[in-house]
Amino acid sequence: MRVNGELKDLAATVTETDAVEPVTIDSPDGLAILRHSAAHVAAQAVQAINPEAKLGIGPPVTDGFYYDFDVAEPFTPEDLKAIEKGMERIVRAGQRFVRRVVTEDEARAELADEPYKLELIGLKGGSSADGIDEAENAASESVEVGGAELTIYDNVDPKTGETVWKDLCRGPHLPNTRMIGNGFALTRLAAAYWRGSEKNKQLQRVYGTAWPTKDELRAYQTRLEEAAKRDHRKLGSELDLFSFPDEIGSGLAVFHPKGGIIRSEIENYLREQLIANGYELVNTPHITKAHLFETSGHLHWYKEGMFPAMHLDQESDAEGNVTKQGQDYYLKPMNCPMHNLIFRARGRSYRELPLRLAEFGTVYRYEKSGTLSGLTRVRGLTQDDAHIYVTPGEVREELTRQIDFMLDVLRGYGLEDFYLELSTRDPDKSVGTDEMWETATETLREVALASGLELVPDPGGAAFYGPKISVQARDAIGRTWQLSTIQLDFNQPELFELEYTAADGTRQQPVMIHRALLGSIERFFAILLEHYAGAFPVWLAPVQVVAIPISDDHADYLAEVVRKLKKRGIRAELDDSADRMQKKIRTHTKDKVPVLLIAGAEDTANSSVSFRFRDGSQENGVAVDEAVERIVAAVASHQQVTTAGQL
Repeated sequence: MRVNGELKDLAATVTETDAVEPVTIDSPDGLAILRHSAAHVAAQAVQAINPEAKLGIGPPVTDGFYYDFDVAEPFTPEDLKAIEKGMERIVRAGQRFVRRVVTEDEARAELADEPYKLELIGLKGGSSADGIDEAENAASESVEVGGAELTIYDNVDPKTGETVWKDLCRGPHLPNTRMIGNGFALTRLAAAYWRGSEKNKQLQRVYGTAWPTKDELRAYQTRLEEAAKRDHRKLGSELDLFSFPDEIGSGLAVFHPKGGIIRSEIENYLREQLIANGYELVNTPHITKAHLFETSGHLHWYKEGMFPAMHLDQESDAEGNVTKQGQDYYLKPMNCPMHNLIFRARGRSYRELPLRLAEFGTVYRYEKSGTLSGLTRVRGLTQDDAHIYVTPGEVREELTRQIDFMLDVLRGYGLEDFYLELSTRDPDKSVGTDEMWETATETLREVALASGLELVPDPGGAAFYGPKISVQARDAIGRTWQLSTIQLDFNQPELFELEYTAADGTRQQPVMIHRALLGSIERFFAILLEHYAGAFPVWLAPVQVVAIPISDDHADYLAEVVRKLKKRGIRAELDDSADRMQKKIRTHTKDKVPVLLIAGAEDTANSSVSFRFRDGSQENGVAVDEAVERIVAAVASHQQVTTAGQL
């Protein structure tokens, strides 16, 4: 239940003056409680099998949970099965989760054999140690010591009243283990550094999932199977789209010719939309002197995510004495400071605002090797970045315009199901006044609500310079991806001393809006690849049409059809290889080519072709000129073509 806005166990005492709301197990809060309770059961099962295992942390995460352990030997798949069997026994036993408030000394005494828990107790009320990925660990550590007081949860045998296991935890939990039911499963094993820092020991992580019913678990497992088929890393290799050569380095992708075409089409469409919507295209270098990021605040707030400095320009005489001091240069992790310099390069008038500067800017971020994941988490990425400078009176109108623009463009790529997320201030990681943040946050909230889309909170998730709205999109199998972001920034204009001449002749400071529509080209490429399972709509397909002659006698005829298509800008090829026709059809269908054109003696005689589509359906005897026009129209309309009735 939620008591006066705070989640509490059902066993908590309430009074008549308390505001009490029920929390159902299928709600977001309910699912988190279910999964955190399952994580405790997993940890109990591990220590029942291996009493020497030391406990790390076990938070709920999206669609599941994990728990970290320090063990002498890495877990094996057989261990995973044994742990799951142990969980089943604990669930059937119906052990009660009982909350106890303890002092720090009591907690240390009870958990004296758990070194990682002792470290968390020491953090109570303090800040994270240096080198820790706070964004990754804040939520997970808070399930241990995040409340106003230290608490331990006992797992109590309902028959004897004996405590059979316990864990340091904020809670809340289910009333008993039986409520976990049979909708849980352990899913995989991984290694993870303690508290996300490579300086710390590597622990063994057990991942699992939990759902209110067995049917929901099966549905989730089916979604996972489908997601595995759509994995962009697998499809990228099968369709020859991109790779990550070891010689270049982790998290640095190269796009092959077919992938390059898709990427180019993604960028070209957005570039057209930018120009049509009042943006001006700019370009900035990949490296800069350190002073720029000192001014912007990135070297203070974001240094852990930046590549190390390159010390350049130092000069020495023949004896080795330094005659000219060098300077530190950094690979840029963000484009915004350079866009500020473009704004500042000359005087600006209010008549020029809103000034919308856009760039496909490649940036570099030192992501930890363990967090890299195909194209969705890389070290070199190209942002479709934009920074918009407005007068204070233009903020609301421009935000509304940008949200509409973002949604329209995303729909152009074939995404339709959206909601919005509002990321608010982290008091420990932000600059600017309370009043400034409150004004910016409420403005974003009002504009987001006016869009008519669902708005969900993301407390503390804002960047250091301002609050953020992000567009969350659901793909073809229901997964949610964060795509577009829009952020209000009252701070960088001040830091860079940006000014414009107002209508009354005074010098005023603009408001800055950060806007990334696709996030990064690499990540968006991966999202679209998985959304379409590699079967891109015809406008995005690297090869749009393949012509297949029934016999060699018809190759010249189809070659002329291919030439006509190419003149109209269609990516068409003739397959005049020695393979049999049916093998050619199988090959190009496997390569997910949207349109196959087949011609034999009858088509040649009638100046026609036969269409074959991805689902195996055909349409015969289509006049060549009509076929060309239909294909061109499908490309121009961004149409998805999988069956005969769609072209």
